[in-house]
Amino acid sequence: MTKAEIQQVKQRFGIIGNTEALSRAIDVAIQVAPTDLSVLITGESGVGKESFPQIIHQYSRRKHGQYIAVNCGAIPEGTIDSELFGHEKGAFTGAIGERKGYFGEADGGTIFLDEVGELPLPTQARLLRVLESGEFIKVGSSKVQKTDVRIVAATNVNLTQAIAEGRFREDLYYRLNTVPIQIPPLRERGDDVWLLFRKFAADFAEKYRMPAIQLTEDAKKELVAYPWPGNVRQLKNITEQISIIETNREITAAILRTYLPVQNTQRLPALFGTRESKGFESEREILYSVLFDMRQEVAELKKMVHNMMAERAGQVGQMGQVVATPVVTTTHQPSVPAIIHAVQPSVCPKEDDDDIQDTEEYVEETLSLDEVEKEMIRKALERHHGKRKSAAKDLNISERTLYRKIKEYELD
Repeated sequence: MTKAEIQQVKQRFGIIGNTEALSRAIDVAIQVAPTDLSVLITGESGVGKESFPQIIHQYSRRKHGQYIAVNCGAIPEGTIDSELFGHEKGAFTGAIGERKGYFGEADGGTIFLDEVGELPLPTQARLLRVLESGEFIKVGSSKVQKTDVRIVAATNVNLTQAIAEGRFREDLYYRLNTVPIQIPPLRERGDDVWLLFRKFAADFAEKYRMPAIQLTEDAKKELVAYPWPGNVRQLKNITEQISIIETNREITAAILRTYLPVQNTQRLPALFGTRESKGFESEREILYSVLFDMRQEVAELKKMVHNMMAERAGQVGQMGQVVATPVVTTTHQPSVPAIIHAVQPSVCPKEDDDDIQDTEEYVEETLSLDEVEKEMIRKALERHHGKRKSAAKDLNISERTLYRKIKEYELD
């Protein structure tokens, strides 16, 4: 397309900017519109991905059909199949009537699936069938239905990484990504930032019936240099804030900086998970993780008790009377161990029997795991002058476990 034709498209759909990457994205959208190929639009949150499915729909043969935009991330997992594919009466609790679903309603038109990366895996399988054969089945029905729908999807999720983590189907990704369109982030669009700011300032001046705000030269430089992690959406919100709050309509760099959040390396949406991060696909995985943590804590407690009782046994053994050996059960109640005392024959003179008896009674007094554990924690805290991190390391337990035990035993 020529630059004039692309400019007409920008004016029609309210797209502002002269960046080559943005013009290229519009060109691809226009070229693919007359076909029925699936399109996947990618880009960070707030870059304006929602304009491109409308371009594709309006320049296609389906422009007189239904255009339905669906935010997949806003629909609960339990109802999304019903929303997309419909359901029969009585299919589940609350299904008091029949529902057609978006794919039934949009027959002959276009469906825009925003945040497609948030779809649960079972729904992804259903969507793949629609893409491959145009067939779907309502929830609670066994009848196969046909639909003629053009699917345009968008996401700000790294789908390649989601595939590697098992959160997105690889075959569905290749079906959706027949024609990819990448929308550039605002920080890569140079002077487009200033053009957008000026447009938003004029719009808000008209909306609130006040003079439009103006930027000084140093403020313009500050505006363009800022990384805009929230992209166009963030720029629009900040422009509106300044338009309403500032009585002085000429905005300097110093004033502008008070509205700009502190720069950081994160980009919206949240950073993608790393190998070290935990992602749970089901309640079962959460339960396994909790049980694993509990097992580690029980092992830590067993080790603590063993060390303490061994120390006490050594002290008593030096008197030649009692050796105490702890036996910690591995049942579901690790906090109540059985402590068995082995009493050796006395080798001391008879006149010392009273002393020996006193020592034996001291060792054989009731010692619960809670008491032993509390005493060890208290001593560790005293040794390290209340420094919990050092005490946890000394006890060979995690800081989280130590904090919990301190609160439990009221050792604050």
